Amino acid sequence: MLSRLSDFLFGRRKDIRDPGIFHRIALIPFLAWVGLGSDGLSSSAYGPDEAYRALGDRTYLTVGLALATGLTVFIISYAYSRIIEHFPHGGGGYVVATKLLGNRAGVVSGCALVVDYMLTITVSVASGADAIVSALPLEWRSHVAPYKLSAEIAVVLLLVLVNLRGVKESVIAVLPIFLFFVLTHVILIGWGVLHNVSHVPEVARHVSSSFHRDLDPKVLGFGGMAFLFLRAYSLGGGTYTGIEATSNGLAIMRDPKVETGKRTMVYMAVSLAITAGGILVCYLLTNVQPVADCDPSKPCWKTMNAILAENVSAHWPHYLSRGFVLATLIAEGALLFIAAQTGFIDGPRVMANMATDSWLPHRFAALSDRLTTQNGVLLMGGSAVLLLFFTGGSVDTLVVMYSINVFATFSLSNLGMTRFWITHRKEHKDWRRHLPVHIIGFALCAAILVMTMIEKFAAGGWGTFVITAAAVVLCILIRNHYLKVRRSLRHLDQLFASIPTDPKKEELGPCDPARPTAALFVTGYNGLGVHSVLTLLRMFPRQFTNMVFISVGAIDSGNFKGVTEVEVLKKRTREELGRYVGLARRLGLSAEFRFNVGTDVIDEAGKLAIDLVKEFPNTIFFSGKLIFEEPRWYHRLLHNETAYAIQHRLQFAGYPMVILPVRVRERELQRAREKGDPPDDEPLPMESASQ
Repeated sequence: MLSRLSDFLFGRRKDIRDPGIFHRIALIPFLAWVGLGSDGLSSSAYGPDEAYRALGDRTYLTVGLALATGLTVFIISYAYSRIIEHFPHGGGGYVVATKLLGNRAGVVSGCALVVDYMLTITVSVASGADAIVSALPLEWRSHVAPYKLSAEIAVVLLLVLVNLRGVKESVIAVLPIFLFFVLTHVILIGWGVLHNVSHVPEVARHVSSSFHRDLDPKVLGFGGMAFLFLRAYSLGGGTYTGIEATSNGLAIMRDPKVETGKRTMVYMAVSLAITAGGILVCYLLTNVQPVADCDPSKPCWKTMNAILAENVSAHWPHYLSRGFVLATLIAEGALLFIAAQTGFIDGPRVMANMATDSWLPHRFAALSDRLTTQNGVLLMGGSAVLLLFFTGGSVDTLVVMYSINVFATFSLSNLGMTRFWITHRKEHKDWRRHLPVHIIGFALCAAILVMTMIEKFAAGGWGTFVITAAAVVLCILIRNHYLKVRRSLRHLDQLFASIPTDPKKEELGPCDPARPTAALFVTGYNGLGVHSVLTLLRMFPRQFTNMVFISVGAIDSGNFKGVTEVEVLKKRTREELGRYVGLARRLGLSAEFRFNVGTDVIDEAGKLAIDLVKEFPNTIFFSGKLIFEEPRWYHRLLHNETAYAIQHRLQFAGYPMVILPVRVRERELQRAREKGDPPDDEPLPMESASQ
């Protein structure tokens, strides 16, 4: 019953050995636009709103603001199209900064991205709630307000549930909402422009006269006008916040991934530029004005898009006007809710990339049996709930925090690509064509970042700075721990590099099922595994004549890219198990191996073990486990408990299993600490299951 309930809530388990699984769960450009582009498109609900409000009564600057918005969208999108070409396996800003600027810039960009995607969820859900509340009659809003935050938290929890089912399932589920938003906003912008075409000469005269009036130094002057424009342009930076999502999400796109990603980027850029720019133009043509003397905490408050929808349909029949306003705002609110999908899709993927590089606990790279990065999804959802709770769901505060992290990543990405084209200009003849785009992109993003930090530091900017800085420090501490443990175990590789064995015994044949058998769980061929073999033989001398090595090739986000990568994993696992078999035979034992690949190491190992007992009834199972001299609370989080979990499963099934200790002493960690960190380009391998 529990299994059926789990399948109903989270969907059926997926078989990684099915060669067609990658094709079925990958997204075509249109679905990628829905799943990843909804974040960018939905930002038109709060980006233009913030920028237009910042102009105050100088609304004539809206014309320039609309043009600058569209141009910025295309510049940043083009820059990220080039990033997609150079980094076809995805990863976005984290991978770009790591590869082109070094590990330190990479961890800053990665932490900024992770916090950014947490804020993607909170901003989208909070803005969606505001849009829907704006659609309600005034007398209803005061009754709804006390429950607004609770409703937002409930939406986040629902999205967590949806995303645990899988990416493609979640995208298809929200497709009707996306199409409904597109339809309502095509009508909103199209009718808003066409119906007011006759007002264009009057608006043009107003813009011209206001511009020349404020150009007078006694009124505002060119400097004051430029500052006001740049301030509004920067505070509207939320408009561009979803552009990077495509480059981060290449792993979930259908082959050829680069072409799919670039086409998705075109869809996103065109739709966002038209929607955001069109809304700004409609604000000006219909003379949209915020509700006087009303702030977001009061029931009278409305979003600018709510006022725009009312102005556009003001001359329609009442029932039709009211229905259109309601439909438009519900579509906007619903799209904002599903825009949180981007946070759940790309946030865990960035965390998985960082976990692969040992900046985060390795378990964040693991995939569930629904092929989702389950740990990342749960952490993103929990963090979003906390951010909503502590900010009270204030969109103004959340958008500021959101924009700062986004443009920190944008700036680092464009700086990295600028450095790449300059340093590799001799190898690429077309560098002159690409370099200016990244220079301009860096200048725009850095300017928006600095202006937003200066203008809004006290209004929430300090919060995102503190959170991101704390995340960077935590990542450095985690990586340092993994480095120290790896160095403390390095002597095992050196010690067992050449073990005295008898080459003549290599000819020993397969195992005899009737004889006592030791089954050892191992991963890659390394000093830790060899240490486990020798410890087993020392603890149980002449007890076993057979040794069977069991391994599970773990499918995680690092190698979950296609059928080819899975086959490479199988080949590597088979070769390394063959080395263990050769070692055991030279030590005088008959030896074989069994292996499989899967996302759940414990489940696959349990199945292999139970099948092995049917073939070798006199079997005792063994596995190595890191044992720290002074266990700390964080060891359980940073080092998996795979050995204990497998032991529990086998013991419950009635089969004995022995944990072989691999001791890590504090003095060894101290010696590792004194040796210093390795160079930035030295890779840190993922932790093995036996650890």
